[in-house]
Amino acid sequence: MPQKLSPAARRAKKARDLAYAKTPRRRKMKAECQKKRRDAIKKGRSLKGLDYDHTLKRFVSVKRNRGGHGKGTKKNNTK
Repeated sequence: MPQKLSPAARRAKKARDLAYAKTPRRRKMKAECQKKRRDAIKKGRSLKGLDYDHTLKRFVSVKRNRGGHGKGTKKNNTK
């Protein structure tokens, strides 16, 4: 369910999200994820419903791959 934002707030959020996605850390993580997915698919592994978890270094369900694994995001120290 999308957030209910005013047009100005929606534009500001889009700019913030894009700036965060383009940070060196996020670009490196995205490239790593894409490479792992390509390699796994080449090996014939089904990745339907799975995301690469950078903390556990393996594929987990989309549901499980939410920040902090139930411990909160501040304990990850990922910023």
